[in-house]
This record gives sequence, C-alpha cells and structure tokens, in this order.
Amino acid sequence: MKTELGLRAEQAAPIVALLDGDLPSRLPAAQPMRTETVDPIQRARAFAEPLLAGHVLDTGEPALEHADGVAAILAGVGAAPSMRAASYLVYAGDYLNKPEEIVAKAFGESDASLVSHTRRLVQIQRAAREAKVEDQRRQEQTELVRKMLLAFSRDLRVVLLRLASRLQTLRWFAASKTSCPRELAAESLQVFAPLANRLGIWQIKWELEDLSFRFLEPEHYHQLAKGLHEKRVEREQSVEAVRASLEQQLRAQGLQAEVQGRPKHLYSIWKKMRGKGLTLERVFDLRALRVIVPEVADCYAVLARLHEWYQPVDGEFDDYIARPKPNGYQSLHTVVVAADGRPMEVQIRTRAMHEHAEHGVAAHWAYKEAGTKGYAGVTAAGEFEEQVAQARKAVLRQLLAWERDFIAESGPAFDDRIYVFTPQANVVELCANATAVDFAYALHTDLGHRCRGAKVDGQMVPLNTPLKSGQTVEIVALKEGGPSLDWLNPELGYLQSARSKAKVRAWFNAQAQAQTIAKGRELVEKLLQREGKTAIKLEDLAGRLGFRNADALFEVVGKDEYSLRNIETLLRPPVPETDEDEMLALRHTRGPAAEGRAPKGGVLVVGVDSLLTSLARCCRPAPPDAITGYVTRGKGVAIHRSDCANLREMARSAPERVIAVAWGEPASDKAGKAPQYPVDLVVEAVDRTGLLRDVLELFAKDKLSVIAVNQQSGKGKPARSDLSRMSFTVEVSDAQRLNQTLAALVQVPGVRSARRR
Repeated sequence: MKTELGLRAEQAAPIVALLDGDLPSRLPAAQPMRTETVDPIQRARAFAEPLLAGHVLDTGEPALEHADGVAAILAGVGAAPSMRAASYLVYAGDYLNKPEEIVAKAFGESDASLVSHTRRLVQIQRAAREAKVEDQRRQEQTELVRKMLLAFSRDLRVVLLRLASRLQTLRWFAASKTSCPRELAAESLQVFAPLANRLGIWQIKWELEDLSFRFLEPEHYHQLAKGLHEKRVEREQSVEAVRASLEQQLRAQGLQAEVQGRPKHLYSIWKKMRGKGLTLERVFDLRALRVIVPEVADCYAVLARLHEWYQPVDGEFDDYIARPKPNGYQSLHTVVVAADGRPMEVQIRTRAMHEHAEHGVAAHWAYKEAGTKGYAGVTAAGEFEEQVAQARKAVLRQLLAWERDFIAESGPAFDDRIYVFTPQANVVELCANATAVDFAYALHTDLGHRCRGAKVDGQMVPLNTPLKSGQTVEIVALKEGGPSLDWLNPELGYLQSARSKAKVRAWFNAQAQAQTIAKGRELVEKLLQREGKTAIKLEDLAGRLGFRNADALFEVVGKDEYSLRNIETLLRPPVPETDEDEMLALRHTRGPAAEGRAPKGGVLVVGVDSLLTSLARCCRPAPPDAITGYVTRGKGVAIHRSDCANLREMARSAPERVIAVAWGEPASDKAGKAPQYPVDLVVEAVDRTGLLRDVLELFAKDKLSVIAVNQQSGKGKPARSDLSRMSFTVEVSDAQRLNQTLAALVQVPGVRSARRR
C-alpha cells in the first residue's frame, strides 16, 4: 500500500519554500523576475543531465532517475521550484571536481551551501551504514546518525531533501523488485519516518513506514496486505454509506461538518495488532471516518451526537484537544459501533487542527533564502515576515523536541556534540570543538598518549585543529611515548574534553609517582648497603615495617614522609643492656612505686620505672601532643604522636609492641630554659619572589628557632605547576604555640595551607 504524493497546490505542505502561487498577493511590491529564474528546474536538470547520465548511485539506482523522483516528491509536498532544482545539483556535485565552487558560480551561494551540506550528510550516513560494527553497536550507530541528521538540519532544506531522497530510494527498491538492505530499511523506519512525523509531513511519513515494513517484515506485510485487499470493496462501500449518513445527520442538526473516509496504512495497522495482540478483525479503525468542523465547541457537539446515535466502545476515547500530543496534534478520537454492528473509529477536529495534523508545523512554513531577497526576487517584509519567522521557530522547536525524545537520557543537545568517523567508518561522538588528540583518547587511552599527528579527510592538520561533524580522522602515532605538557595548556587548545585532560594528568601523575618511588628505592638500597644488609628482600622489609608492599615504603621515603631511622632501628641488633622480652612483660606490670612517677623533662612509660625512649622523627611529637610508644628492636621505646600514620601501619602488623606513654614533668636547664622539641611544618603557597623571606620573618616574629629548611618548586611538573612546597623544622617547648603561628602563616600573601607534618 502506497501513499501518493500527487497533491493539489492548496493541499501541499511547503516546508522549505514560499508558496509559489499565493506568494505575490501576500507580499508588498514584487520585483520583476530574472530570466535565469524563469524555469530553475529545467535549467538545473540540463546542467546535471550530462553529469548523471549513465551513472548509478551506491544503492544501484540510476542517478538521473533518482534526481527526477526526488524532484517529483518535493513537488508533491509543495516545495518551490528552486528547491526542486536543488535535487539535481546535489547529485551532480558527486561528479564535479569542486562542486561547491562551481554551483556557487552557476546558481548562487544558497544552492552551493545546500549542495555542500546535503552531500556531506549523504556521505556520513552511507559510511555509517557500511561500517562493520558488532550487533550490539548497530543501535548506537543508528542513534548517532539520528543526532548527525539533526546537527546538519539548521538548513531545513537539507532535511526535506534527505527525506525525499530516502523515499525515492525505497520506491525504487519496491518498483524494481530489488532486495533492499536491512540496514537502510531499518534506518528509514527508525530515523527518517520519525523525523517526517515530527515535521508533520504525513504523506512521506506513512509511505516510508509502509515501505520499510515491507522490506523488514515481508511475510507479515504481504499477509496483511492480502487480508485487507480481500475485503477492500466491501469495506469501502460500508464506510461510504456511514460517511454520507453521518454528514447528513450532522447538517440536519445545524452543524457545518465535513465527513471524510480516512485511509489506514499497513504499518499503523500492524503496530496496533502487534502492540495490543489483536487479530485483523479486531482492529477497530480499519473503518475510519474524520469529521472536520469550524470551531472547537463544534467538536464536542459532534462527539455528543455520535455517542447519542451510536454505542461508544469502552476505553476507546481520547481527548487530544484538552491534552495535545507532544508534537502539537489535537483531535478527539472515539470508537463507536455502527448500525451494522461493527466498530468504527471517528476523529473529530477543527479545520485548523486538520491542517496541523496533515502538514504539522510545516503547514505555514516559509523558508527565505539568505539575504533580503526571497524566491522569485521578491522581498518578504512586514506582517508576513513576522509570520514566516514564527513558522520557522515552530519547526525548529519540533526538531529540538524530536532530538530530546531520543537523547534526553544519553547526553546533551547536539549543539554541544560533533560526530566524526574513524578510517573504518565507525562514528565517534565528541564534544564541540574537539581536536584530533581528543579523538585519539576517545578511541583508546594508549593511542592518545602516543598520538603525534593527524589526518583529517586525508590531509595532515595540526593537532589543535578543531574538528567538525562528518570529518574522517586518522591518527599518526608512535610505537611508544607519552603526552606532551603543552596539551594541558588551555591557551594552546590541544584538548577540549575533560575526559582527555584527566587522562593526560593521570599519565603525568603516574610518572611523578614513579620518580618518587625510584628515589625512595635508591635511598633504601643505599641504606641497606651501608648496613651490610643487601640480602634482605625488599618486600619482606616493607612487610616488617607495616607497609603493604615495597613500592608503598619507597613512596613515603621518596616524599620524605618516612624516616630512614625507622629502617636502621629495624636492621640494627638490640642494645645488650636492653631486655626486649622483659620490657614487653613490664608494660603489663604496674607497681605502686611506678604509678604517677615521671622523670623530669622526659617521657613516662606507664608501668615501667625507667626505660630508654626516643622521639620518632616521622611525626616529631612535642608536649602536649597525645603520644603512644612503640617497642623497637635495640633502641627502646619510640615515641610517636597518636595520630601518626607510620605508627598505625606498624601497630597493624605488631600490636603487641604498642605501649602507653605520657609526658614527664617539664624541667629547665641550668640557664632556666625549658627543653626544646623539633617540630616539622609544611607550607604550600603560590610560588613568588620573596615568599621564603616573608615566611622566615614570621617565624622570627614569633621567636621560633628554625633549624632546617627545604623548598620544592612545582615548576616543570604536570599538575599545580605554580605551587611551592616548603618544609621547616622549628624548635618549640610547647606545641600549642604553633596554632597561632600556623594561623598567621595562612594570612601571608600566596600561602594556600600551613600544617604540621
């Protein structure tokens, strides 16, 4: 079953052209037509015929025959002559060396732009269909084609040309009895038919659906067509009898109603049968009428009369006037049982609703070519100009609504995305203005790291060149290598994707970590050489120190966050006069003599009268820090801050060595000065001239003695290259004094943070 597009001029739905016949009377003064625009269709066909004659398209269609068919379909939906002429120019462009330039000279910039965009979209869709992808990715490819069609559809002429071209291709497959590729039929059903539906071009939409259904489900199609044909005459006679009777009854009630028989298309019948599990006999709207009235109030009056004269079917009423469909469709739908006892669907709508339903938002669309001149050399202005603008906005809103239907759950609007091809014709979705480096990272992280050059449509381009939808990109890569620091410079524009930037930063962070681990390994191995312990396995050493593996140990040593003294303590034999077992036993023995006793200026090991202690250099405790002891081999008890990370690691592997300790009473030296404790501070700040001087002046003001300074600049490193990290060792008698100093440090210009290590 096929919908014919041979419409009268008043029935046409011009989507991209001003109405030829009606235009002069609606515009102010018309300019005389130029000679070359008298018959643009014949002129374009004469230009294209020698180029297209004897050639066939990739589908197998004769090229000139296809262009003729597209022009006829465009005529059927009311397109202007210049629009129909473009159908020849688009296909002629395939056989010209510089198609856009030649068409621009011969027919103008507007037609050249149309040829350029349409040819590009044809190439993209052809490549996407031919791409060798797995079944699970086929649907993704279709979705990307849908998005690309939208991305190219700012010029609505491109959309209509593609719709007409696809319909002509399906007609050719049907007429020539040639097998249609499933990918092409599926794309027609999933992409082109819904787009025609959104634009309200129902004639094209229905025929696209029926023909796609015919190629995708041939058995069901022919079975259904046969079932409908067998009772076609009887059905048409009964519909005509009910139509005439209903129109007469409504007019007798004073209702100015036009009643029409409504055709039902195969694919819509099949969808209803499959969706509701119905047999052909149970599809109510095989017999269908449409009632058209002047006003909305008349719609409800007709509905009341229908339900009075005929029995309505329960659950088969929809009010799309009160609740329009998303594409703006309005109508009343009901199913009633006719006098012969069989159900019949009736649609009731106003004339305006009918025009919208038949031709969608395109019913009053008028597309004006670039510049102030419209078709036929006239200028559209005033009230009509405003109507044109409003119609154009309405169509674009429908396109955006169609786009949201399909990608609201999967990504942003198409303005933020581009779609390019790999050399194997796989579609890759990228952010707007993405570069070849972004493209490489989208394919594979390792390819992105090794990327050193790119070809776009076969031509070498700089890596920071923004890509455009439809281009084919090929990456030139080294066998080994890594990214460049320049890629992270936003001013150079190598990366636009946040995902690509994150991958580059991760690579440099991994390199920095590897360098830190290498530095830590070197320090540990040198220590083992000095101690004559090179036979010790590094993994075993890390485990004995409480680390999960050797790299974890090397990393903290390389960052200067873990003292080598801890390794020395582990490696050296115990001091003879210290009995480790006795010491561990004493931690559980509390004698009355020992309770509450603390040596002046030292550390009290709870439950032990006198014991060798040392302050851990990894956390540098100072009164009144909360402290915990850890029994070492050979050096007594190491005193750590209770929140020390190293202490937690060691306690996890040897909890029995943890011992309670407390600060002793402070004692002054002979000069009356309180004991001083070394404390490490870490300051991070934006690197600038005079930064170290300002920090040292603050220490001097707070009367803190600085005994060690280490400054590391971030310049040349991949992340936060403007930051400087400074480590200070100061002496204090009371760690609480540092709170005021740390608070003052963050007030120094450029300082980001200041803390104890």
